[in-house]
Amino acid sequence: MTGRIRHALCASLAATWLFGPGALNAAPDPAGAGLDALAERYVRLVLEIGEHDADFVDAYYGPPEWREAARARKRPLAALDDDARQLAVQIERAPADDEMSARRRRSLLEQMSSIRTRLAILRGDKLSFDEEARRIYGVSPPRHDDDFYRAIAHDLDGLLPGPGPLRDRMDAFKKEFLVAPDRVGAGLEVALAQCRDATLAQAALPASEEFRLELVADKPWQAYNWYQGHYRSVIQYNVSPPVYGSGFVGTMCHEGYPGHHVLNTLLEEHLVDGRGWVEYTVYPLFSAESLLAESSANFGIDLVFPGNTRWQWERDHLYPVVGIDPARAELQFRVSEAMKSLAYAQIDAARAYLDGGRSAEQTISWLQEFTFATRAEAERRLRFFDTYRSYIVNYRLGDDLVREYVDRVGGQDPEARWKAFIGLISSPPVVSDLARGTALDPARQ
Repeated sequence: MTGRIRHALCASLAATWLFGPGALNAAPDPAGAGLDALAERYVRLVLEIGEHDADFVDAYYGPPEWREAARARKRPLAALDDDARQLAVQIERAPADDEMSARRRRSLLEQMSSIRTRLAILRGDKLSFDEEARRIYGVSPPRHDDDFYRAIAHDLDGLLPGPGPLRDRMDAFKKEFLVAPDRVGAGLEVALAQCRDATLAQAALPASEEFRLELVADKPWQAYNWYQGHYRSVIQYNVSPPVYGSGFVGTMCHEGYPGHHVLNTLLEEHLVDGRGWVEYTVYPLFSAESLLAESSANFGIDLVFPGNTRWQWERDHLYPVVGIDPARAELQFRVSEAMKSLAYAQIDAARAYLDGGRSAEQTISWLQEFTFATRAEAERRLRFFDTYRSYIVNYRLGDDLVREYVDRVGGQDPEARWKAFIGLISSPPVVSDLARGTALDPARQ
């Protein structure tokens, strides 16, 4: 695993792409090149791109007048790309007086590579799935053939014995975990409270941090965290598709604790409020920062529920609330563990679809065959591919990267693993550092 993952990470950003031919020999910025000033320009640039791309700015809690200025200005994409190229040159040249400043600069440079790639796509460039993933998220996605997924199906067949095709048995098993609409809110609250309590026992968060949970409908995702700033989040859960209580714990850890809400809260506390680094008041969704955001959120569930503790807690505390037979908790956990590698199928399906190797209908059929999705679930996944494209690499592949990092830095001691994880999500996100174990402990910041 280690060798494969290290090769999956791009060791460095391509200078000829990020800066442009000869850009490093350009005249210096006459206004100076301090990182604070350049960071403000970065935020304003991201906001301006957001005026062309409704999905680009996932969160912003900086000065409202900067957003108003971006709306009033609305320059053409070519002008924004020219600004991005020049800004990348100036960030590369900016002095970094200590380890944290150097890390800050590397983080900004990775973000600039992502931004320029997204601008190229908005301007009409056609990139392959793998090239887009490399240039935006800093990773080279793995490939798996159909035999890889058939082997997983073989394992599942052993876990769910009985007559009839495995697909029918899987469908019947999934339906055992459906939750009635009037129990969804209570189940999510119970799961979120447990994730929060376990996280607060290990991570010091600001006393004023809080969230609001909302039930929504007709979205291309199951759940979403909208970070509001000032240590507050709105966590939305989509109730349009069938709701399975077996996913409540994972979703609430991912969106809340120690996932997106905790990551954004710690970045705001340590870097925005603690250091005045304004670049973390904006979150461009299509950027390298998303790899850490999604991967850490996925990995967090294993910190909250190590070993067998998840199914035991679900059996005793969650399933009675949502009306699921507690006796099925252990088997559901074993099945979900066996299905983890099926998450790679989302990458392989998106690549084939977006690169033109499969039609929409063929992709839906492939997802039904190899991931045991219903047709409606496969159609929703296709909608996600259309909207977010190579963003899908950030989940399963990112989880592997964070897991390897925590294993290397924290070993198997639970407290050391939490410490490694909190250090990772409290310091400036640098994707290329994940393979080298150089994320900073909060005590060193």
